[in-house]
Amino acid sequence: MTQFLAFSKKELLETWRTKKLVLLFVIFMIFGLMSPLVAKLTPEILKMSFGEEFPIVAPTSLDSWMQYYKNLSQIGLYLFAIVFSGVVSQEIQKGTLVHLVTKGLNRSVIIGSKWFILYLQWTLILSLSFVITFGYTYFYFPDNASAHPWLAFFPLLIFGLFFCSLIIFTSTVARSSFEGLLLTIFVMILGYIGGVFESLTTWNPVSLIGQNLAILQGTDRLSEYLPSILVTLLLTIVLIVMSINVLKRKKI
Repeated sequence: MTQFLAFSKKELLETWRTKKLVLLFVIFMIFGLMSPLVAKLTPEILKMSFGEEFPIVAPTSLDSWMQYYKNLSQIGLYLFAIVFSGVVSQEIQKGTLVHLVTKGLNRSVIIGSKWFILYLQWTLILSLSFVITFGYTYFYFPDNASAHPWLAFFPLLIFGLFFCSLIIFTSTVARSSFEGLLLTIFVMILGYIGGVFESLTTWNPVSLIGQNLAILQGTDRLSEYLPSILVTLLLTIVLIVMSINVLKRKKI
């Protein structure tokens, strides 16, 4: 436990020193601000482009949340992967782990600490963007169209368990940050392909970032995605264990 806490502190300080956490905070804060603003301003932009006669439906809180989840799943997700794609491979390349391992640092602690700090950052930046979007959405669209905003957000946090372990695994296997990023994207593409088949949807971890609006509106219940949540938790454990085994076999 002492090793875990010490290495986790080192990881957190390293993230702060390299400004990665600050960068992501700023980007996701912008996502939180822009989602309700884009939903609010879209009708005015359409009027300016097509004239007053153009039929426009008044925006609701759903439009704001739709923009939010679209930004996260299409942009935020991959920005996070890009920033941390070298979380393990870069340290191996630079040889920064050699001294620590020769001093007796367990390699499983390296993987466990890196995953923990990575997921902590995922939770912090997503929570920040969510709270900002929630506040501005309530301010601009005080309607009842979005019945379950907190429940809709929960699957994102669960998906983060898997996604962070995937980044750790691909970075451990890969020889470079770019190679790790490509592997991460490849696995995500497989998840999207699996989502095409309806029979696999409730078992697919990627469905946790694709069905948020249905949960938000109440058309889907969170309990319907319990199989997907369980698979996500199982894959998280498997990927962490595999990462530890790969690192133990790697020359640092």
